Amino acid sequence: MRKVIKNIATVQLGYSFRSRLEVSKDGEVAVIQMKDLLDDNTVGCNELVKIDMDALKDHHLARKGDLVFRSRGLVSNAAILLEDPGIAVVAAPLLRIRITKPDRILPEYLNWYLGQREAQVFLTSRAIGTAQKMISKEVLENLEVLLPSLEKQKKIVELVSLSAREQTLLSGLAEKRKQYISMVVMRFAKGE
Repeated sequence: MRKVIKNIATVQLGYSFRSRLEVSKDGEVAVIQMKDLLDDNTVGCNELVKIDMDALKDHHLARKGDLVFRSRGLVSNAAILLEDPGIAVVAAPLLRIRITKPDRILPEYLNWYLGQREAQVFLTSRAIGTAQKMISKEVLENLEVLLPSLEKQKKIVELVSLSAREQTLLSGLAEKRKQYISMVVMRFAKGE
Protein backbone atom coordinates (compact mmCIF):
# COMPACT_ATOMS: atom_id res chain seq x y z
CA MET A 1 0.00 0.00 0.00
CA ARG A 2 1.15 3.55 -0.72
CA LYS A 3 0.09 6.83 0.86
CA VAL A 4 1.19 10.39 0.17
CA ILE A 5 2.89 12.05 3.10
CA LYS A 6 0.11 14.61 3.60
CA ASN A 7 -2.27 11.71 4.42
CA ILE A 8 -0.06 10.30 7.19
CA ALA A 9 1.83 13.36 8.47
CA THR A 10 1.83 17.13 8.63
CA VAL A 11 4.58 19.15 7.01
CA GLN A 12 5.31 22.51 8.63
CA LEU A 13 7.63 25.19 7.29
CA GLY A 14 10.44 26.04 9.69
CA TYR A 15 10.18 29.28 11.65
CA SER A 16 11.43 32.19 9.58
CA PHE A 17 13.58 34.50 11.67
CA ARG A 18 13.58 38.04 10.30
CA SER A 19 17.14 38.69 11.35
CA ARG A 20 20.25 36.87 12.50
CA LEU A 21 19.74 34.71 15.58
CA GLU A 22 20.68 36.50 18.78
CA VAL A 23 22.14 33.79 21.01
CA SER A 24 21.24 34.14 24.68
CA LYS A 25 22.81 32.24 27.59
CA ASP A 26 19.52 32.46 29.43
CA GLY A 27 17.42 31.77 26.34
CA GLU A 28 14.62 29.31 26.83
CA VAL A 29 13.99 28.38 23.20
CA ALA A 30 16.37 26.05 21.35
CA VAL A 31 16.69 26.41 17.57
CA ILE A 32 17.23 23.42 15.29
CA GLN A 33 19.31 24.50 12.29
CA MET A 34 20.91 22.70 9.33
CA LYS A 35 24.16 22.28 11.25
CA ASP A 36 22.29 20.18 13.82
CA LEU A 37 21.37 17.47 11.29
CA LEU A 38 23.92 14.68 11.74
CA ASP A 39 25.38 12.23 9.23
CA ASP A 40 23.42 9.35 10.79
CA ASN A 41 20.12 11.10 9.95
CA THR A 42 19.40 12.15 13.51
CA VAL A 43 19.15 15.62 15.05
CA GLY A 44 21.99 16.45 17.44
CA CYS A 45 20.42 18.20 20.41
CA ASN A 46 23.61 18.71 22.45
CA GLU A 47 24.65 22.00 20.85
CA LEU A 48 21.37 23.66 19.92
CA VAL A 49 21.56 27.46 20.00
CA LYS A 50 19.32 29.03 22.66
CA ILE A 51 17.49 32.30 22.09
CA ASP A 52 14.89 34.54 23.70
CA MET A 53 11.69 34.38 21.72
CA ASP A 54 8.28 35.90 22.25
CA ALA A 55 5.07 34.98 20.48
CA LEU A 56 5.88 31.30 20.28
CA LYS A 57 2.88 29.23 19.24
CA ASP A 58 2.46 25.50 19.91
CA HIS A 59 2.48 24.62 16.21
CA HIS A 60 6.05 25.96 15.98
CA LEU A 61 7.39 23.54 18.61
CA ALA A 62 9.39 20.46 17.69
CA ARG A 63 9.20 17.29 19.74
CA LYS A 64 10.63 13.80 20.01
CA GLY A 65 9.67 11.70 16.98
CA ASP A 66 9.47 14.65 14.59
CA LEU A 67 11.51 14.58 11.39
CA VAL A 68 13.47 17.59 10.22
CA PHE A 69 13.77 17.74 6.44
CA ARG A 70 16.58 19.52 4.61
CA SER A 71 14.71 21.23 1.77
CA ARG A 72 17.66 23.12 0.26
CA GLY A 73 21.08 22.09 -0.98
CA LEU A 74 22.61 19.17 -2.80
CA VAL A 75 21.18 16.61 -0.39
CA SER A 76 17.49 16.48 0.49
CA ASN A 77 17.17 14.17 3.43
CA ALA A 78 15.57 13.99 6.84
CA ALA A 79 16.82 13.61 10.38
CA ILE A 80 14.79 12.30 13.29
CA LEU A 81 14.53 13.77 16.77
CA LEU A 82 15.29 10.74 18.94
CA GLU A 83 15.36 12.75 22.14
CA ASP A 84 13.14 15.46 23.57
CA PRO A 85 14.67 18.81 22.53
CA GLY A 86 12.74 20.68 25.21
CA ILE A 87 11.23 23.95 24.02
CA ALA A 88 12.60 24.04 20.47
CA VAL A 89 11.70 25.35 17.03
CA VAL A 90 12.87 24.27 13.60
CA ALA A 91 14.42 27.15 11.64
CA ALA A 92 13.60 27.83 7.99
CA PRO A 93 14.44 26.61 5.37
CA LEU A 94 14.07 23.28 7.18
CA LEU A 95 10.69 21.57 7.23
CA ARG A 96 9.23 19.71 10.20
CA ILE A 97 7.36 16.47 9.53
CA ARG A 98 5.10 15.11 12.26
CA ILE A 99 3.39 11.74 11.95
CA THR A 100 -0.40 12.03 12.32
CA LYS A 101 -1.16 8.33 11.71
CA PRO A 102 1.07 6.42 14.16
CA ASP A 103 -1.06 3.33 13.55
CA ARG A 104 0.12 3.39 9.91
CA ILE A 105 3.75 4.54 9.95
CA LEU A 106 6.72 4.76 12.30
CA PRO A 107 8.74 8.01 12.25
CA GLU A 108 11.96 5.96 12.05
CA TYR A 109 10.64 4.16 8.96
CA LEU A 110 9.66 7.42 7.23
CA ASN A 111 13.09 8.82 8.09
CA TRP A 112 14.71 5.81 6.41
CA TYR A 113 12.31 5.87 3.45
CA LEU A 114 13.06 9.52 2.64
CA GLY A 115 16.70 8.57 2.05
CA GLN A 116 15.92 5.72 -0.34
CA ARG A 117 16.50 5.91 -4.07
CA GLU A 118 12.79 5.87 -4.99
CA ALA A 119 12.03 8.86 -2.75
CA GLN A 120 15.21 10.69 -3.76
CA VAL A 121 14.43 10.31 -7.49
CA PHE A 122 10.94 11.74 -6.90
CA LEU A 123 12.25 14.68 -4.86
CA THR A 124 15.20 15.45 -7.14
CA SER A 125 13.03 15.38 -10.26
CA ARG A 126 10.75 18.02 -8.73
CA ALA A 127 13.41 20.26 -7.18
CA ILE A 128 13.46 23.85 -8.36
CA GLY A 129 16.46 26.12 -8.82
CA THR A 130 19.75 25.69 -10.63
CA ALA A 131 22.57 26.79 -8.32
CA GLN A 132 20.77 25.72 -5.16
CA LYS A 133 18.12 23.02 -5.40
CA MET A 134 14.97 23.41 -3.31
CA ILE A 135 12.20 20.96 -2.46
CA SER A 136 8.91 22.70 -1.72
CA LYS A 137 6.55 21.75 1.08
CA GLU A 138 3.95 20.75 -1.52
CA VAL A 139 6.35 18.39 -3.32
CA LEU A 140 7.27 16.71 -0.03
CA GLU A 141 3.59 16.39 0.96
CA ASN A 142 2.85 14.62 -2.33
CA LEU A 143 5.64 12.04 -2.08
CA GLU A 144 4.13 8.55 -2.09
CA VAL A 145 5.46 6.34 0.69
CA LEU A 146 5.39 2.55 0.52
CA LEU A 147 3.66 1.36 3.69
CA PRO A 148 4.24 -2.23 4.76
CA SER A 149 2.74 -3.39 8.07
CA LEU A 150 4.03 -1.79 11.27
CA GLU A 151 5.70 -5.10 12.11
CA LYS A 152 7.63 -5.03 8.81
CA GLN A 153 8.49 -1.38 9.37
CA LYS A 154 9.96 -2.26 12.79
CA LYS A 155 12.04 -5.02 11.23
CA ILE A 156 13.29 -2.71 8.47
CA VAL A 157 14.28 -0.04 11.01
CA GLU A 158 16.03 -2.67 13.15
CA LEU A 159 17.91 -4.13 10.18
CA VAL A 160 19.00 -0.67 8.99
CA SER A 161 20.19 0.16 12.51
CA LEU A 162 22.17 -3.09 12.77
CA SER A 163 23.70 -2.49 9.35
CA ALA A 164 24.80 1.02 10.36
CA ARG A 165 26.29 -0.38 13.58
CA GLU A 166 28.15 -3.04 11.55
CA GLN A 167 29.61 -0.34 9.27
CA THR A 168 30.79 1.64 12.30
CA LEU A 169 32.47 -1.45 13.78
CA LEU A 170 34.08 -2.43 10.46
CA SER A 171 35.40 1.10 10.00
CA GLY A 172 36.87 1.07 13.51
CA LEU A 173 38.39 -2.35 12.92
CA ALA A 174 39.98 -1.21 9.64
CA GLU A 175 41.52 1.81 11.39
CA LYS A 176 42.95 -0.35 14.21
CA ARG A 177 44.38 -2.79 11.64
CA LYS A 178 46.01 0.10 9.76
CA GLN A 179 47.60 1.37 12.98
CA TYR A 180 48.81 -2.13 13.89
CA ILE A 181 50.38 -2.76 10.48
CA SER A 182 52.05 0.65 10.58
CA MET A 183 53.52 -0.16 14.00
CA VAL A 184 54.78 -3.61 12.86
CA VAL A 185 56.36 -2.16 9.70
CA MET A 186 58.05 0.60 11.73
CA ARG A 187 59.53 -1.99 14.12
CA PHE A 188 60.74 -3.98 11.11
CA ALA A 189 62.31 -0.84 9.63
CA LYS A 190 64.15 -0.23 12.94
CA GLY A 191 65.44 -3.81 12.88
CA GLU A 192 63.47 -4.93 15.94
